[in-house]
Amino acid sequence: MTIETLRLRGSGGEVVAEANPVGAGIRSLSVDGVDLVQGYSGELPPGKAGTVLVPWPNRIDHGRWQLDGETQQLDITEPRLDTAIHGLLPTTRYVTQGRTESSITLGADISGHAGYPFELQTEVRYELVDCGIEATHRITNGGGRPAPVAIGAHPYLRVGDVDANDLAVRIAARTAVLLDERNLPTHDQDVSGSRYDLRSPVSVREVVRHACFTDLELTNGRYELSLIAPDGRETVVWGDEAFRWAQLYVTDTFPHDKGIVTAVALEPMTAPPNSLASGIGLHWIEPGDEWIVRRGIELRPASR
Repeated sequence: MTIETLRLRGSGGEVVAEANPVGAGIRSLSVDGVDLVQGYSGELPPGKAGTVLVPWPNRIDHGRWQLDGETQQLDITEPRLDTAIHGLLPTTRYVTQGRTESSITLGADISGHAGYPFELQTEVRYELVDCGIEATHRITNGGGRPAPVAIGAHPYLRVGDVDANDLAVRIAARTAVLLDERNLPTHDQDVSGSRYDLRSPVSVREVVRHACFTDLELTNGRYELSLIAPDGRETVVWGDEAFRWAQLYVTDTFPHDKGIVTAVALEPMTAPPNSLASGIGLHWIEPGDEWIVRRGIELRPASR
């Protein structure tokens, strides 16, 4: 097992992260001793914790979609719901392409996968900053035809040692993408007056447990999803203007060194569930071109 440790002495204290080559995720992240993500032991991330979701996030219904009039069949990776979930690389061991004390670049190719006949080179560069971490994704189309791509990430967040049930969630979204019993989208709904309205903080104890959102509020060129402690500290997940969707998932069965705990995933996505089938949110990369998007996680102190 090769877990890469990054360190930076920032203005807010020491920032430390562990990058896991399996799934190219962040296994731990702390700012001045305050943990921002739900860590785990071992190499395989439980519940896709922290992993990069590419070339699609979330689920594809029955793993089927249409390309130039032909049906493409992806491998079914969530048999219980008959879906292809979280892309093609969540259990892939990425290769380290560059390394400094406070940054790392991980890369993996997509080639020869059933139901996705494209050749892509993907990489993610993690760089520690004063208050957390920034991720830059670069996807290059090395094939001879345009390729549809979407990107997501699956961090489970925390605010230090505060119990997840004592935290609150804020997602500044005007629209919920309603999901059916298989967690696939049915239709959009204005959140006003509904349990999906998280524009003001809602306790984890009361929040909807699994939901998708869009029409997010753009603040200084980025979309933000927040987990808020009673003392006002926030762990914030942000994405650039490409990340126009967000998934919320609360589980009471996350495996932790201290036993099974409640964990909250706030997942930035560039497309909604079932994107390959619906075409919604897909970014088509021309042969030889690349697509670059950015996201991050940061600690926002209570005084801010």
